[in-house]
Amino acid sequence: MDVDVDIDRDACVGAGQCTLTAPSLFDQDEDDGLVVLLRRPEAADRTKLREVVSMCPARALRIRES
Repeated sequence: MDVDVDIDRDACVGAGQCTLTAPSLFDQDEDDGLVVLLRRPEAADRTKLREVVSMCPARALRIRES
C-alpha cells in the first residue's frame, strides 16, 4: 500500500511542528515559512507521518493511502 501526503499551504500557519518531528520529510519555505514536502513518503514513514499529521495545529496535512 502506497502512502502520500496532501498539503494545504493555504491552511498552513508555519508552526514548524512537521519540520521538527520529521525533518527528513518536511521543511519550511525560506520565503514564507510554510511547509514544504522534501520527498514522497515511503511505507516505512507511515508511523512518523501519522504523528506529524496529528500534531499540525492548522490541520494542513492529510495522509492519503492507496
